[in-house]
Amino acid sequence: MKKRLATLLSAVFHPLLVPSYLAGLVELQQASGGSRFWAVVVFTFVLPTGAALLLLRLGRIDSLEMPRRQQRAWPLGLAALSFGAGAGWLHWQHAAPALVVGLAGMALAVLLTFLITLRWKISAHGVGMGGAAGLLLALHQQHRISLEWVLVSAGLAAAVGWARLVLRAHTPAQVWAGLALGLSVALGCSAVLALG
Repeated sequence: MKKRLATLLSAVFHPLLVPSYLAGLVELQQASGGSRFWAVVVFTFVLPTGAALLLLRLGRIDSLEMPRRQQRAWPLGLAALSFGAGAGWLHWQHAAPALVVGLAGMALAVLLTFLITLRWKISAHGVGMGGAAGLLLALHQQHRISLEWVLVSAGLAAAVGWARLVLRAHTPAQVWAGLALGLSVALGCSAVLALG
């Protein structure tokens, strides 16, 4: 039962799905049009997932779960490019600066995850959930989202970290490092946006 719950949490809060959840939540809170939401979905889920499936078909990775650190480099590098292209697309489309900077921050987090993964297996799930909690905290400080969402994201980050440990996908240090990296990048980007 515990392992099933951990597997479910890991799948539902996969790092490529988290940006779509965040974009959907922000769209709902802002009551704006959905065109920006779909751009986020395409650049942070559809394209990176398609690239991973292609790498699987070409034999560059053994499975989409990529348990071995060495096989994570290609998918993470391509995901970083896709996230960065998404930020560029949104900038070109004159999207709100918060959305552009948020997606650029996610691209930076994925790029740093890629670089760290070349030497050490940091938790990408941790990076995604730490980044989500940091982004929602920043939005709360700007009075754009309620505190409840920050608390929910912190609880979910803890639950996903627990899941990765239960599944023995990561060590505690790898999970904590991922959470810290995601949180730091999100809060750093929010500070840059506030200064600019």
